[in-house]
Amino acid sequence: MKIATIAEVKAQFSAFVNASAGGPVVVTRNGKPVAVLVGVEDEDEIERLLMAYSPRLRAILDKSRAQIAAGKGIPHEEFWDNVNAISAKSRAKSKKRSASRSAI
Repeated sequence: MKIATIAEVKAQFSAFVNASAGGPVVVTRNGKPVAVLVGVEDEDEIERLLMAYSPRLRAILDKSRAQIAAGKGIPHEEFWDNVNAISAKSRAKSKKRSASRSAI
């Protein structure tokens, strides 16, 4: 892990982006950490990072955990049955749209 000031990162941004491939670069202002430059290898990793820090997703997960703790969750099987049913409906709609476009 590297540590650099904002001024250093600003002056040599490309070098610090390259360095982030080997590990996080902590960016400081007045000696205090204010940001982290993290290298990513693919779009999936970017998505995971963004979701991990999403306040909206965190709120949804917190609410879900509270519901489960209060005994208001649904059984595992029922959850996946619902997911599969929604997926099947979505696929059917997609097929219907494709067929209507082909007919034109």
